[in-house]
Amino acid sequence: MLEIIKVTSKKEVSDFIHLPDYIYQDCPQYVPDLRDDVRALIAQREVATKDGTLYIQPFVAYRHEVPVGRIVGIINECANKKWHTKNIRFSMIEFIDDLEVSAALLNTVAEWGQSFGMTHIQGPLGITDFDKEGMLVENFDMPGSPSTIYNPDYYPRHMEALGMTKEVDWVQIHINIPKEIPGRYQRVAQYCREQMGLRVIKVSANMIRNKGYGKKIFDLLNVAYEPLFGFTRFSEEQTKQFINKYLPVIDTRLIPLIVDEKDEVVGVAVTMGGLSKAMHKAGGSLWPFGWWHLLKALKWKLEDNAEMLLIAVRPDLQGYGVNALFFEDLIPLYNKCGFRWAETGPQLEDNVRELSQWKPLNPEVIKRRRCYTKTLKD
Repeated sequence: MLEIIKVTSKKEVSDFIHLPDYIYQDCPQYVPDLRDDVRALIAQREVATKDGTLYIQPFVAYRHEVPVGRIVGIINECANKKWHTKNIRFSMIEFIDDLEVSAALLNTVAEWGQSFGMTHIQGPLGITDFDKEGMLVENFDMPGSPSTIYNPDYYPRHMEALGMTKEVDWVQIHINIPKEIPGRYQRVAQYCREQMGLRVIKVSANMIRNKGYGKKIFDLLNVAYEPLFGFTRFSEEQTKQFINKYLPVIDTRLIPLIVDEKDEVVGVAVTMGGLSKAMHKAGGSLWPFGWWHLLKALKWKLEDNAEMLLIAVRPDLQGYGVNALFFEDLIPLYNKCGFRWAETGPQLEDNVRELSQWKPLNPEVIKRRRCYTKTLKD
């Protein structure tokens, strides 16, 4: 008696949001999402942009009226136009260890996608590159983070059993924060300043919101990430949404910008203090006291790690060691904040240029994530 239901009612929304509470009830590695964020995402259905429409459809799987799985189907017309594909994406997938459940979830999303003319299914992927993407396929004993997916070890086994194959892998890097800036970074940073006319600046929240720096950052991301797998440009509306959502909680000290002699933004590193412990204490909700745990972790009682979410450099300056300016700025600041180690966001395993930047820090690959794909049958 397995039934897959389109999420429409308040009960189905609640079941979708709370299913991870059951699946991860005894899992210390899992970091819960904020329920309001999940609620806002699945409340969308059709979002029109100038580059195409986003279609979003959440589903819940029930067995004898008990929720046992969930999934979101996403059709990103902008991405499909850019990459000349007809992909239906799946996201936020969760399921008990039962192949019937995982198969039904993926088949339901596939059928929904085929009704729009899609020919392939891929995921887990979100709407934008700021959404969680990539199923964890190894090192399940390591703690998760608020910005990445954590899943049990049986998830990738189900994907393979259902005929899903690897499309791309991302890896994450662990580094121990050194007490001193490595000499290589110092030398290259000095060259970038003296010979290329580059320098690091810090901007305030007011400058990001009201002086145009928020838009400058996202314009840079659109240019720097243009060739990367699955990327689509951030629209003006998405830019405004991200700025309004994250600006109140970010520590702008941890977001160095690189500008050239014309004061044009040519590089940005988005980093933040770890929030995993605070998110555990919040339990997925800002109320009544979740906001307090997050505020403490962001402002006063910092955790012992940093999350290096992304680094972007204008394409014509890539390969010149510009990133050394970020490390020269951040390493002393990380020490001042008491951060002992850092973890990068997911990076494509074949992006050699990006991965090579960590060499002076004795990097260790600690997590691997996978985007799966499958051709849909007629």
